[in-house]
Amino acid sequence: MSDRNSGRIRGGGHRREQTSTRRRAATAVAWSAAALVLVGGSGLGYVYFKLDGNIKGVDINAMLGRDRPANVDNGSEDILVLGSDSRAGANASYGRSDGGNGRSDTAMVVHVYKGHKTASIVSIPRDTLVDRPDCTDSKGNTIPGQQLSMFNAAYEVGGPACAVKTVEQMSGIRMDHYIEVDFTGFKKLIDELGGVKITTAQSIDDPKSHLKLAAGTHTLNGEQSLALVRTRHGVGDGSDLGRIQLQQAFVKALIEQVKSIGVLSSPKKLYDLADTATKAITPDSQLASVNALIGFADGLQHLGAKDVHMITLPVRYDPADPNRVLALPAASQQVWTALKQDKPIPASVTRDSAGDKGPAHGVVTGG
Repeated sequence: MSDRNSGRIRGGGHRREQTSTRRRAATAVAWSAAALVLVGGSGLGYVYFKLDGNIKGVDINAMLGRDRPANVDNGSEDILVLGSDSRAGANASYGRSDGGNGRSDTAMVVHVYKGHKTASIVSIPRDTLVDRPDCTDSKGNTIPGQQLSMFNAAYEVGGPACAVKTVEQMSGIRMDHYIEVDFTGFKKLIDELGGVKITTAQSIDDPKSHLKLAAGTHTLNGEQSLALVRTRHGVGDGSDLGRIQLQQAFVKALIEQVKSIGVLSSPKKLYDLADTATKAITPDSQLASVNALIGFADGLQHLGAKDVHMITLPVRYDPADPNRVLALPAASQQVWTALKQDKPIPASVTRDSAGDKGPAHGVVTGG
């Protein structure tokens, strides 16, 4: 059965208006949370217990069992980074909650190559129609699979484990780790960093996200950063694929901002950053401790924005519904094969894709 026109699982693709705001910038936490814990924890052994208490992990391995791609130990690392639009707790100010897990409005597969000096990131559009597999949620319930289901519905109906299993089925690649971040944690993280510097090639005025910026260089606070990475109507053609381009540009700026915190000397500032980072994320259980995150950060510390190649999964608009996209089979397979073999993604894969192009490209760059 297809949920292509389901009223329960909603999406916002090419032209559909949304009544609630969306959280869009999760992937930077793969660097920011780990790097902040690294610098914030160093020399502050007496606070490790408190920081450990901030981290709430999810046991992905237990929920997925053995029905997964092989765990290839070639020195590379694959991380699924999700942004949840849950309206629980402090996130209630961003709109009405529909209950359940919310949706994964940002999804990026981060592949760190052997040697951990370069990385590729593949953004998966939330409205990509996929064949979702059967999965098990955190309560042990079996969630039936569905053909032609929106990608972000996997998280909505089955939580993190279902999202991971869907990505693993799509890619044939086992995810080594999972990291999730929400609205409030993202904003606080940016504010603790002192903002993120970006440059806009044109003015942006989006009444939906409440973002208004003149052309030029800006240091965005947490609220502005959240607005930028969810803005859609103020830039380009209003498509979700265009918004992904803004997210990717922001992530690169954030990576450089995170790396700059190494020059800070205030123990309190470093601790505050680490405290915020560990509260902002929900990692898999293997990363759910300060020591584990420090080890994770060690593997990322040499990565800068110039070392990270970012693309959108090659897609085309669904002829039956312009608010949905379909993966281009051959090009998408080339992407996953390259990552599986720990090789660079061929530039040709995006040639016929509806992503990675359009008027939103180049509107935002690092400051």
